[in-house]
Amino acid sequence: MIAPRVTAQALPRSPFTAGAAPVFAPRHRRLQTLFARLWSAWGPRDWWPGDTPFEVVVGAVLTQNTNWSNVKLAMALLDESGLLADPAALASARLPRLERLVRSSGYFRQKAARLRGVARWYADAGGAPALRRRPLAKLRPELLALHGVGPETADSILCYALGFPVFVVDAYTWRVFERHALVEPGLDYEALRAWTEARLVPDAFNEAHALLVAAGSRHCKPRPVCEGCPARRCLPRNGPRT
Repeated sequence: MIAPRVTAQALPRSPFTAGAAPVFAPRHRRLQTLFARLWSAWGPRDWWPGDTPFEVVVGAVLTQNTNWSNVKLAMALLDESGLLADPAALASARLPRLERLVRSSGYFRQKAARLRGVARWYADAGGAPALRRRPLAKLRPELLALHGVGPETADSILCYALGFPVFVVDAYTWRVFERHALVEPGLDYEALRAWTEARLVPDAFNEAHALLVAAGSRHCKPRPVCEGCPARRCLPRNGPRT
């Protein structure tokens, strides 16, 4: 569900336990307990997978409305074609060719067009080094103005490709937090992002989101599979809230 490894730090101990470095410790006891249990079971997630910032950008677009297993084939084909290493080449690639390469990711016509637009934006901006020097307050609206880039895609690019302190909200975030009665049902994207960012320190955003992805994909499915979930003991007494 790609920067010179802009991935979670492989810390010798959980950043979510009491006594961990203050910059990692969540400012919310129930969140701290939940993430401590997930970390204890699974450790650092090394997420988002990839080798360059541009790979993260491409992966963030391709993973819209699908799972990562469907994206991997498309990423491999783009890599073999040389387009993952050259944003300008991807931006100028013919749409029929791109559509064939990303077909496995679903909605391939829309995604091919979106990829070209995002690749053009990335290349014209000067790539990751130039983008990282720009203020987040201007960069996020600019990303959201690109065709086919919504909040989750934009924040994935900002957090994982460019290293900005932005928490990525996805379907797993809503499910885990709502079922554990951490938030009220019905919060919109921006409200849930603000709630989470206010309770986690920025250095924990990356790892916290990655652990939620693991929990959601393994256990917190549309129909919950609580058996064996490390966070099961964090549920309300009467079970997951639905």
